[in-house]
Amino acid sequence: MRRSTRLACQVMLGLVVIAWAKPGVRAVAEGWPQWLGAGRDGVWHETGLIDHFPKTGPKIVWRTPLGAGYSGPAVEGDRVYITDRQRAKGPNGENLRPTRQGIPGKERVLCLNATDGKVIWNYDYDCPYTISYPSGPRTTPLVDGKSVYSLGAMGNLICLNSADGTVRWSKKLGNEYKLEVPLWGYAAHLLVDGDLLFSLVGGPGSAIVAFNKETGKEVWKGLTSAEVGYSPPMIYTLAGKRQLVVWLSDAIYGVDPATGKQFWKQDYPGVPLQNPTVNIITVKKADDDMLFLSTFYDGPMMVRLDGSEHASIAWKGKSHNPGRPDGAHCLMATPVFKDGYGYAIGARGELRCFEVKTGKELWQSAAPLKGRRPDCGTVFIVPQGDHYVLESDQGDLILADLSPQGYKEIDRTHILEPSGTAFGREIVWSHPAFANRCVFARNDKEMICISFAKGDGQ
Repeated sequence: MRRSTRLACQVMLGLVVIAWAKPGVRAVAEGWPQWLGAGRDGVWHETGLIDHFPKTGPKIVWRTPLGAGYSGPAVEGDRVYITDRQRAKGPNGENLRPTRQGIPGKERVLCLNATDGKVIWNYDYDCPYTISYPSGPRTTPLVDGKSVYSLGAMGNLICLNSADGTVRWSKKLGNEYKLEVPLWGYAAHLLVDGDLLFSLVGGPGSAIVAFNKETGKEVWKGLTSAEVGYSPPMIYTLAGKRQLVVWLSDAIYGVDPATGKQFWKQDYPGVPLQNPTVNIITVKKADDDMLFLSTFYDGPMMVRLDGSEHASIAWKGKSHNPGRPDGAHCLMATPVFKDGYGYAIGARGELRCFEVKTGKELWQSAAPLKGRRPDCGTVFIVPQGDHYVLESDQGDLILADLSPQGYKEIDRTHILEPSGTAFGREIVWSHPAFANRCVFARNDKEMICISFAKGDGQ
């Protein structure tokens, strides 16, 4: 295997150049080392990929047994990092009953060989759950050089050696900051910038905390919110200034990544807060100096930066009822933006297209979920070249074209059986990774690696 130098990585916008010995994963490949990929933009940048599925289905490179969890995989070079949960068992293999401490079990961080799926190392720790939807960890691991960072559902923040899984440092956020774990557990993906590791934490003056990524020592903390929420911090250049964007339960903020100094604040939703808060999607930069956010109950809002330290509302949905939406009342799936148009998944899994500058809706389609509109239906969307790759919460992988003219499905294949339960139906709620010309996806029982390299299986 060959790794590009640091300079080459910068020149190639974070591409990792590796050579694979196994057929189907060849030539130049790109990693997916964190939430939304190397550039944290949610775009699959690789080329040389299939534009339809073979008649016999896509090539399965490997399958590996896995425990429960909502976390997505991270892929760097020839390794895949993932987290899961193992329920504590009794002498006859039965699940142990909850105690005063919670539902007994362990969280695990695993490192797999990306070529064959074999486990290279795993690190586990006792972690009783007191949260709702106690299936497993939520956040995607973050790989940064020799370190891999993991945030568990109960607030176990851990830095491991990416090569062998030994602990470099760890802390329990609830204990250190004297706070209760969010209802649905810690779910906001970690972010590294330079020497800093950012995490939502919670509590007075510590909704967002910057840690030294090498030591775990707190560098700065800031902001206070009724609930910390679940939307991951992001860094964007807005009005010419690089800013850390933090969305909490009652407002969205722009702060200085180095110091935590607040640049601006925009209240949202601006009505009596829904308890618990449902701010989950990643805030996306939609166009120039505009940021898009949306919740299940209160719908969409576009924030405009008027200068680097002042924000205003460009447009906003009026409905506070997901049953009667006037736009995309998003739950979990991160929206995508291209050429002045947005594509977002609404409260019942419907795909909606709208104008970025006005919010005007052009069309909506239930086709990704085969015409069904279930409560909290979810479809993950990732741009790839001129097309889009979608994964539905029913385990279907879809190739499609999205444009202001409508949704056009190119091909579809079933890759995973829904194994988690939500709202009375079986679901897959884990975002896949797209790396090394492969798709890495998981449910509560296994991870699967599917080759997308042109020529494989065709």
